[in-house]
Amino acid sequence: MTKKIIILLIGISLILVGCAFKSNNNTKSMIDKTVVKNFDLNRYLGTWYEIARYDHRFEKGMVGVTANYSMREDGKIKVVNSGYKGSFSGEFSEAIGKAKVPNPEKEPAKLKVSFFLFFYGDYYVLDIDPNYQWAMIGSSSDKYLWILSRTSKLDNDLYNSILKKIEKRGYDVSKLIKVEQK
Repeated sequence: MTKKIIILLIGISLILVGCAFKSNNNTKSMIDKTVVKNFDLNRYLGTWYEIARYDHRFEKGMVGVTANYSMREDGKIKVVNSGYKGSFSGEFSEAIGKAKVPNPEKEPAKLKVSFFLFFYGDYYVLDIDPNYQWAMIGSSSDKYLWILSRTSKLDNDLYNSILKKIEKRGYDVSKLIKVEQK
């Protein structure tokens, strides 16, 4: 039985790697996934509010979504994503994961995040305010995109200027959904 599970997990891993490779090849020239050059992880730690995102099955219908990042004793980053299902009176949901920076010297803004065993996904800090008050997050795929803020609301002019930056990178801003925050 254990052999079957291991073979199944290896098979799933190979499929996921293949999908990521295919996605990268199809969108490589269309989307600018360049990350922040001078990224300071310590300044990034703390709580971020999700202002807008591309919708995914793992966040479908979630409101009041926040992400909190803190250092773990083993040098990895503790990731706590939380929010409410459907409305603020809905069920509270929390996912605890971990993140790491595979190449801190050359690419400190390219992280890997995991919420399940040893399966890691890309977490790219594409753009960030010089004062670390807002951030644009993507991945190696064009299917993931978030706008995060240190506050639960963003000024309309600032939000629109971030949308222009996103559009300039080749992302489809019409796919972004605004996340309801308190």
